[in-house]
Amino acid sequence: MYIEFLGEQPVYISMGIKVVSSILLGGFIGYDREQKMKSAGIKTNMLICLGAATYTALSVLTMTEHMGTVADPNRMAAQIVSGIGFLGAGAIIQGRGNVVGMTTAATVWVVAAIGMTVGFGYPVIASLISISLFAVLRLINPLYKILESDRAKQNFYIEVLSNGRIRGHVKEILYSRVEDIEIVSEEVLDAVSDERLLTLNVHLHPRWIPQIRREIKTLIRVNKVEIHQRDHDH
Repeated sequence: MYIEFLGEQPVYISMGIKVVSSILLGGFIGYDREQKMKSAGIKTNMLICLGAATYTALSVLTMTEHMGTVADPNRMAAQIVSGIGFLGAGAIIQGRGNVVGMTTAATVWVVAAIGMTVGFGYPVIASLISISLFAVLRLINPLYKILESDRAKQNFYIEVLSNGRIRGHVKEILYSRVEDIEIVSEEVLDAVSDERLLTLNVHLHPRWIPQIRREIKTLIRVNKVEIHQRDHDH
């Protein structure tokens, strides 16, 4: 089987290179997702990349063993692209007219493409794609912050009333707009119904407030969301 820069290699060596490369590259992207507390983390991205690479490599192997027949590895690649859509759809949460998880779904889609690239025998190209994807995931939010003047940013208190623990989900929503999140308190108001009041302090541009409020309200168990501007002397 063909491996980039190495040429034709024995099946077990080439498959080993492809398996290891897909796991490393999938984990590389998953690391960013895990840090941002996204639903598709390190393990999920590893499996997606490994699966896409394996299916593609097997289709290439089948083609080389049946030369002269109608064998086309692109058919398998097309099925991977279709099938990965189900995982992407599972990462998207829709409710009350608001959609959350589009970036995660798009990341899953690209990670599958990385795995397919490895499966075809181009781990170096796959590495370049992975670095590009990682750069996009890491640099877009800082770019937003550069474009938004610090003078326009303000301090806000966010109070979330819920039946159950939802701190992790709220932080996941906020991490897409702000890096510094201070959890002021999480009080249990009623032990029987597990009613809780979560209070957070964030520093961000006011234009994000309506969208943040909508996204938090879509979470299950959330009863009420209030966002107040914090006085500068606090």
